[in-house]
Amino acid sequence: MSVNHSTAISLLYPDVNAGYRMMNDVTAHDLGLDLIAKKVTSDAKEQQMILRVLGKMTPDPEVARYRQDVFDDIYKLPEMRSKLLELMNQIEYLKDYGTWRKTSEEKPGLWDLMHRLDELDSYITSIESMRECLNSNDIRSKGLKDLKQYIDDLYSDSHFSEMKKDVSQIKTDASEIRSVTIGININSRFEAESLGLVSVNSKPFKKSGIVGNFADAISGKDKIRNDTEWDGDMRYEPADNPETDNALDKLDKQISTMAVIANPMISNDTLAKVPDGDGTSNSTFYLSNVASKITAHLVKKIRGVISDYTEVSIVTISKLIPELIYYIRFAEYIEQASAKKMVFSKAEISDGSTLMNAEGFYNLKLASSHETGEDIVDNDLSFGEGRMIYLLTGANRGGKTTLTQAVGLLFSLAQGGLYVPCRKLVYMPVDMIYTHFPADEDKTMDLGRLGEECVRFKELFDSATDKSLILLNESFSTTSFEEGFYIAADSVKALCHKNIRTIYNTHMHKLASELTGYDNKVSSIVMESRDGKRSFKVSEMPPEGSSYASDIAKKYGVTYEMLIKD
Repeated sequence: MSVNHSTAISLLYPDVNAGYRMMNDVTAHDLGLDLIAKKVTSDAKEQQMILRVLGKMTPDPEVARYRQDVFDDIYKLPEMRSKLLELMNQIEYLKDYGTWRKTSEEKPGLWDLMHRLDELDSYITSIESMRECLNSNDIRSKGLKDLKQYIDDLYSDSHFSEMKKDVSQIKTDASEIRSVTIGININSRFEAESLGLVSVNSKPFKKSGIVGNFADAISGKDKIRNDTEWDGDMRYEPADNPETDNALDKLDKQISTMAVIANPMISNDTLAKVPDGDGTSNSTFYLSNVASKITAHLVKKIRGVISDYTEVSIVTISKLIPELIYYIRFAEYIEQASAKKMVFSKAEISDGSTLMNAEGFYNLKLASSHETGEDIVDNDLSFGEGRMIYLLTGANRGGKTTLTQAVGLLFSLAQGGLYVPCRKLVYMPVDMIYTHFPADEDKTMDLGRLGEECVRFKELFDSATDKSLILLNESFSTTSFEEGFYIAADSVKALCHKNIRTIYNTHMHKLASELTGYDNKVSSIVMESRDGKRSFKVSEMPPEGSSYASDIAKKYGVTYEMLIKD
């Protein structure tokens, strides 16, 4: 069976036409995704990759389901996960530090090609190992099954079998090389005119003295041979002997480390003019070139193997490395967090009757700094009829922003295919998450705070659809209460018109009092205080009626009663 290499394989993007949209950096920061990425991995490149995946959103439920199933397999099969990570590290190392993709103006010589062949052999081994690694009956996800089928087809492909055979044969041929015979053509003044590679031999030369070699070779005419065949008896001096002169100096000055050939008997395509000067500066480079020429059949074969098979065995698999790393890093992180008694679950895609029903969810960004999950406060919340827009009120520093952020994280992590920080989550994916959190001072210089908030809200409102999620954090609270209330009320009514899932946490209790029940879409929820203490639990109920100003006044002792008491 022949593999169709034009068919892209992805464990994250099964449908390239799923209408992906990219979350902006401000929203990712508002949700705390950047901090979570740093908890998951210390590698900066991997952090950026995680942010790209979590930020690239689509409302297509099949994409979310596909990812969730892949992650489920990788999480539940730790032994396979460990082996995959080892393979990924090996392939990544070869890809980053290998020579297979490096180019230069010079054609690669024999030894360079042999090195590349070793790398190609490593990739072949990696493919075989990956095939074995994925050969588990416990795999359930379509993504990993498709990858397994691709690897199986690649392994069975006639070209792959041919590649294995070629690599094995060439490596055997190369391993038999034990010496090379160099011919030196000389003139009447005994000066070297040209060098040539006579042969590549399977036998090593034997060690002997330099002077003896030279004397024996020229002492008599009967010693001067009429042919260039090696009889196995030539002797040589090792070039790396620290007690002798440089081997290249010997080559020029004594003509004694290699066989001395008296007649011009070397074929023209292996001859090279000896450089001017001392004749040694380019000898090593020359020997590499001439070796490639004399073993042209071997070089040609290696080049053919690399050209024909490198893309097959490297590129496709290498492209999957970041995707596998994404799943593996989160599996390790969630495994460690679960050991601290933090609760995670596989999210369920709704059949359409429920937009979101979350039971026992919590803010992963906040929880990641806890030593144990036992002291984490969780909450329940749902989106649906009568509950499309939540107006969230409560005491200052009572957890309103934390809960708002937690809902955004639920959708981002679930749609990223990951287990969610929740006892149970049933949801419909969103096409994008939009946040409207307080901006930095330097971003409000030109328009003023209220002007900047209005412009930013208008932009996100125009971009959002009935499949979006909007999270508002103290929006329009930077002006007087009456002005802020007027803008906020109109904004909530417009969100009802567009039927957008929204959480609006605010200190404007009047907003929740007057708009609860509007268009059968707005609900009031409150972060409760129990016995004067913040519980960080949310309940669906009317606002308690005290604003954040009175809460702060009580905290710092500036109420009327507190000020005048003795």
